[in-house]
Amino acid sequence: MKALLAHLLSLTLALSVHAAEQRPNILLFLADDWGRNASCYRDPARPSVNDVIETPNIDRVAGEGVLFHHAFMGVSSCGPSRASLATGSYFWRCGKDAFLQPDPGWEINKTPNPGDALPRFGALLQEAGYKTSVSGKALELDNRTPRIPLGADALRFSLYARKQRLGRDETAKVFEQGVRDVMQKVLSTRKPGQPFCHVLGPIGTHRPFADGSGRKLWGIDPDALKGKMPAFIPDVPEAREDYADSLGEVLALDLEVGVILDELQKAGELDNTMLVLTGDNGVNMPRGKTHCYDIAVHAPLMIRWPAGITKPGRVVDDFVGHIDLAPTWLDAAGIKPPAGMDGRSLLPLLKSDKSGIIDPSRDFVIVGRERHEAGTRPDFMPYPMRAIRTADYLYIRNFKTDRWPCGDPYSDKGPSGDANPQGSGTIAWMVAHRKEPAAKPLYDLAYAKRPAEELYDLKNDPDQMHNLAAESAVADIRAKLSARLMSVLEKTNDPRLSDAFDKPPYVNPDSPAMPKKPKGRKASNKDE
Repeated sequence: MKALLAHLLSLTLALSVHAAEQRPNILLFLADDWGRNASCYRDPARPSVNDVIETPNIDRVAGEGVLFHHAFMGVSSCGPSRASLATGSYFWRCGKDAFLQPDPGWEINKTPNPGDALPRFGALLQEAGYKTSVSGKALELDNRTPRIPLGADALRFSLYARKQRLGRDETAKVFEQGVRDVMQKVLSTRKPGQPFCHVLGPIGTHRPFADGSGRKLWGIDPDALKGKMPAFIPDVPEAREDYADSLGEVLALDLEVGVILDELQKAGELDNTMLVLTGDNGVNMPRGKTHCYDIAVHAPLMIRWPAGITKPGRVVDDFVGHIDLAPTWLDAAGIKPPAGMDGRSLLPLLKSDKSGIIDPSRDFVIVGRERHEAGTRPDFMPYPMRAIRTADYLYIRNFKTDRWPCGDPYSDKGPSGDANPQGSGTIAWMVAHRKEPAAKPLYDLAYAKRPAEELYDLKNDPDQMHNLAAESAVADIRAKLSARLMSVLEKTNDPRLSDAFDKPPYVNPDSPAMPKKPKGRKASNKDE
């Protein structure tokens, strides 16, 4: 608290320097489980599911701003991801929020939370005069941030349409009005000339979806996805329909972005609002959400800010992360980002007139994972992963190779915990066919135990299907990436290096009020 107060005292001088400049409004559109799916991310050289959708409003933000090709979430689990974004710090520094479901012992024993000492951009902006607010599934900006309701019925497009027996157009009106009401309240409840910071968190891209809604509501033909699916997902009708349904929810996000642009335009605030579009986790598919593969952590990110972006319409190839957003917003507001943040401001990239690689030092990101669902493994243990991603390689460290990544994959219903969403036609098909030659390799890739190290050559293997870590030809590359990864973990005092994340206060096998412990049935030789 003393450090925070000392930092706030410095704001007066910093803000006076920027008094002649109009501080930007900040609007973060943070969609739950929105992976790198939008038509602006199409790649002519590589067919993908993005080829079958059109997202004109999202594309407008990218085209009138900056589109980032190599943006990454630091962790693909909503609570830790949002804590990391709010603090500009690696998720493992966020104390109890490094886990989606913290152990009750933190509260019962009144254990000090290391994450509380980290600065949060929302508190700093509010102290600097910003009007802060959140709506939907957002994040903790500070202890005083008001919540503006975003109607529950307007959060999941396909489920609302099914429940109310409405078509796309009728449902769209409900959605659009819900977002319009939020934006009008954000814009009308400020003092004259006061900048705002609002976080809008829709959850439509988070499962469950209404089966068949991609085709029924949005006209997405599942068969149009044939030959465009990621290689680790079975290219079968059940999986294609499942993916089409998730893409339908991306189109619903696009409608919401259109309303945001319209309301900002009406209020005369469009040019001086830094509008940031991104997602907290990757797509909830096999090898997706909770993992460190690209489908889990490769993030959509586009930033529109006409008053602050020197040359719009650029594509940036620098490697950036969610931890860079908090210092960016502070920097744009004339506040020096505190030393406690791990991220670096993106303002130099936004104000550059270059495309491609702008800052050669931004040539990697670090991502990781600890625990998503508490009841996935016996004694509530996490599945710890850390990874380094560069332009050419993905290197992963699996710290506990004796644990199942997603829970026991040989239970009757398939994997017992993480990344086993109910209603997934993809996983249902994989479980039903897991012993068959066509499905078993994909099933094992997603759910079987993993070696201590994984290394993928991204130019020749973009879907990360073939682990090269044990091959002598890449031994030097593996060693260099491992050393670079461990250097960052050591520098930031990652508790995983001492296995602190497996012990109290992070994990207590006898904690009350925790989910029922999984039985952890041993797989038979036949299953393996």
